[in-house]
Amino acid sequence: MAAVTMRLPAARAPLDSSAPRGGEKHLVAPGDTITTDTGYMRGHGTYVEDEKLIASVAGVVERVNKLVCVRALKARYNGEIGDIVVGRITEVQQKRWKVETNSRLDSVLLLSSINLPGGELRRKSAEDELAMRDYLQEGDLISAEVQSIFSDGAVSLHTRSLKYGKLGQGVLVQVSPSLVKRQKTHFHDLPCGASVILGNNGFIWIYPTPEQKDDKAGGYTANLEPVPLSDREVISRLRNCIMALVTHKIMLFDTSILYCYEASLPHKIKDILKPEVTEEIVLEARQRLLDSEG
Repeated sequence: MAAVTMRLPAARAPLDSSAPRGGEKHLVAPGDTITTDTGYMRGHGTYVEDEKLIASVAGVVERVNKLVCVRALKARYNGEIGDIVVGRITEVQQKRWKVETNSRLDSVLLLSSINLPGGELRRKSAEDELAMRDYLQEGDLISAEVQSIFSDGAVSLHTRSLKYGKLGQGVLVQVSPSLVKRQKTHFHDLPCGASVILGNNGFIWIYPTPEQKDDKAGGYTANLEPVPLSDREVISRLRNCIMALVTHKIMLFDTSILYCYEASLPHKIKDILKPEVTEEIVLEARQRLLDSEG
């Protein structure tokens, strides 16, 4: 029989509260007064009452000149044009696919907003519409870019680049969108032998780094070859490291994930999620991030 690890609940010591450079973050709860200065403009997550600017959600206060908004600590994904997202096809409709992207409404991928296999660019015909399920069907995972936002808040996606398209072998990790740091690129080939797509919508895809880029498939032929054990171990370690960072509310980007991965190497993969090991690894990664900022 396999051994089972049992543990009693115990109070966890708080993490070192040293803030990153730039000062303490101003955290507020719903109903908290942010400012009584009438010169500020109200942004998302705030409302005005009795000439006071009040928070309507729990989160971090952000100020841009005279605009004040509150970024929620935990919220559904609100799409912005240019965002990179990972989503799952939920329905094939007429000339469009419905995509689950962790937002309030299903996102839409129009048939006119994709490259045909091979990267061919031409007007889509009735034959293409009949063949939609050959390209993408229910349950398929895709990477895409936000093209536009509809008036009701739904997101319109496009995959008009060979770096986007259907995802093959890998692991999907779902986290809060507020923990994914916005960067110039969200596709990262990590030196440990695996790659990650950090979706702005909180869906993170971890997969083996391809030996060569296959541009001829146009992003719609998934590689279903068996993944070697060594690659699976790297992917599993990265997945557990991401969950450790999420537990301690550390922002996710390529450097924080890599530092956490390197700090976890002395430990077995299954031990990374033990609270005492998680805390040790995250503290080491956090300290390296602080030192690199200095």
